[in-house]
Amino acid sequence: MENTLTSIGVIHSPFTDPSQAPIQSSRSTAIGSVEVFPEFVDGLRDLGEFSHIFLLYLIECPRGYNLQVKPFLDDQEHGIFATRYPCRPNPIGLSIVHLLHVEGNRLDIEGIDMLDGSPLLDIKPYVPDFDHRENVQIGWYGRRAYH
Repeated sequence: MENTLTSIGVIHSPFTDPSQAPIQSSRSTAIGSVEVFPEFVDGLRDLGEFSHIFLLYLIECPRGYNLQVKPFLDDQEHGIFATRYPCRPNPIGLSIVHLLHVEGNRLDIEGIDMLDGSPLLDIKPYVPDFDHRENVQIGWYGRRAYH
């Protein structure tokens, strides 16, 4: 099946190199913004009522991907789908960020962990009733030697 994704905007970040970016948005207090393209601005209606949003975006991976990777927080290899390693068969990033302000086509956000110029694919509101789970298992992440 062939799929085509359309960028709905661009993310503006203080990070221009992967070595500068935090490994997850939950570990970041960096401020940035999202510029939504004009044809998608009507879709922002009511978004400002939410404190947090999911951003889905493309990650640039010039070296491609491997199916076995050593994630940033472990010294052992794991299958790519058991990690949040950025370079993947479909390099789509997912971050939960704090929505500070919406004005026109601009979203001011806190918790940036993506690179400047990342193409934005989608925005979804964070809803605890939908997104929070009880009794979760976190696999290798819970067994790692350091936290």
